[in-house]
Amino acid sequence: MAARRKANRILAAVLIPLTLLTLAGMAMLWPSGSKEGISLANPYSAAPGVTFDTGTIQTVVTENCMQGVAQQGQGGQSSADQSQNQQGQSQQGSDCTFAFTEPDKGGSPVKVVINPDVAKSHGVKPGDQIRYLNLSNAQGASASQGSPAFIFVDFVRTLPIVLLALLYAAVVIAVARWRGLRALVGLVGAYFVLAGFMLPGLVEGKPPLLLALVGSTVIMIGVLYFAHGFSARTSTALLGTMFGLGITALLAAWATGAANLAGVGNHEATTLVNTSANISISGVILCGLIISGLGVLNDVTITQSSAVWELYELAPGSSARKLFTSAMRIGRDHIASTVYTIAFAYAGAALPILIIVMLYDRPLADTLTSAELSEEVIRTLVGSIGLVLAIPVTTLIAVLVVKATGLRAGELPGSGAHGTQQVETDDAGGPAATGGARATAQPAVNLDDVSDTGTLAAAALQTRRGRRAAERE
Repeated sequence: MAARRKANRILAAVLIPLTLLTLAGMAMLWPSGSKEGISLANPYSAAPGVTFDTGTIQTVVTENCMQGVAQQGQGGQSSADQSQNQQGQSQQGSDCTFAFTEPDKGGSPVKVVINPDVAKSHGVKPGDQIRYLNLSNAQGASASQGSPAFIFVDFVRTLPIVLLALLYAAVVIAVARWRGLRALVGLVGAYFVLAGFMLPGLVEGKPPLLLALVGSTVIMIGVLYFAHGFSARTSTALLGTMFGLGITALLAAWATGAANLAGVGNHEATTLVNTSANISISGVILCGLIISGLGVLNDVTITQSSAVWELYELAPGSSARKLFTSAMRIGRDHIASTVYTIAFAYAGAALPILIIVMLYDRPLADTLTSAELSEEVIRTLVGSIGLVLAIPVTTLIAVLVVKATGLRAGELPGSGAHGTQQVETDDAGGPAATGGARATAQPAVNLDDVSDTGTLAAAALQTRRGRRAAERE
């Protein structure tokens, strides 16, 4: 505990000024919230008389498109007119998929036309909950003139997503307990920083590099301390994370300009360009390159920091070089696993684009440097470089901190200063005489009564030495 308190003081001297600087930058960059000059058509806004309704599909049919639309508006026509319309329209159009849907607000089932892409790729089936556009009460709407009255918009996914979220939270809390709960709450806080600070800042044209660095640092400070508590190992991981963020930001800033990442061919980027003159697509891409590596970067730094502290507590007398070498063995294994983890994560997210580019049958070099894939490739490379460099730096910081605590052999748990056996070992590992006299064996410590990792290791060593001394006597 003395070592941890001293390490916390050393880290606080570094982290407190950095935290204050970050908060000052956040205050300076805080967006005003004004949406003046933004022109964006909301696809979910409805004209007078038009509503977005939900319902459950009862049956699905496939029939002539024109005939199916005409049947929606023939309730007031005579049978002769209906027959004439059907005979004339059956010769036109192709087949469409219609879903007889029971509205959630009550009433008779309505005939919803399903989009061709949805019908071909996923399809609909009885029991699906859907959201559809209700044009039956729109001004001037007439289904008999060839306009469908009910159009499919999207599936209602509330129930499966809520169930998965609850299952995820239950699993995290069951395994990680209170620390897992704190991590979930920290994730909610990170979302508010992203949605309330970074995204509005990008819309208002704030400097994207500073915005990403400040916002990411604030997120990491909150998430790390809230989930893992205020400790020396958490502060060490935070310093390593800040270093990794800095490297990632510098590489992302250079790569965005050098590779001319402008979002060409991206529908969302085109929409943003036409939304406001303040929005920079290159800035949005730059900010995304930095944010995308936060999760994995946090993972490796906290793991390396914990590894160093555990090794130190198990062997407090190890030299700094030995401690760094042992911890880097763990770090190299982590690097080997996380490098392809990042690559596969981005590949999975870009799978539709990969399939399309593969079907073009272009050379591999042209494919990887194309407008469709270059952003994902650079995101993988930039994130991986920052991740790999953060591991040795975090390890070095952790080693320097634990060795800077300055605990001497007489102050370590299990030494004579604490009323336990004080024994030095010779090169062979056996007990050696101190000052010409043989050490006196003390009563063994019950290992079940010890909770601290360092004390446990010292108590185990003391017990073994006591047994050896007893056997020799």
